[in-house]
Amino acid sequence: MNLPSNAAGRVLAVSISDRKGIKKRNVNAAELLVEHGLADDAHAGQWHRQVSLLGAESIAKIQAKGLKVSAGDFAENITTEGICLWQLPVGTRFKIGPCAVVEVTQIGKTCHHRCEIFHQVGDCVMPREGIFARVLEAGTIRPGDLISAA
Repeated sequence: MNLPSNAAGRVLAVSISDRKGIKKRNVNAAELLVEHGLADDAHAGQWHRQVSLLGAESIAKIQAKGLKVSAGDFAENITTEGICLWQLPVGTRFKIGPCAVVEVTQIGKTCHHRCEIFHQVGDCVMPREGIFARVLEAGTIRPGDLISAA
């Protein structure tokens, strides 16, 4: 199942970290590797949650509660704009940039330990509105890249 042809968005930020459990740092570009995830990211590997995505629209909900958060602060790899990510069905495929293709594998996640953001504002959007994907086709992705039907 592909992203509908009339749906399009863009990448606002690409973020990686060298270990789990911390905020990610924004990078100018990163390589999506087939069945692995983002090169040099601690969450990458051969499993169903190779890449995490969160919309800027979701981050804005926490900002509206008074917390100064930005791209990468929810440990997401790709911050997007223009697509309601959590409404995409599992199995949806879409293209990021000129070459990379990913497939949605999970919507939201169980938050076993309340994160720092939850403790500060009593809420966190990643468990409800973040999505996870596996990489089907490799490619370098950058902020500003289009997200479109595969």
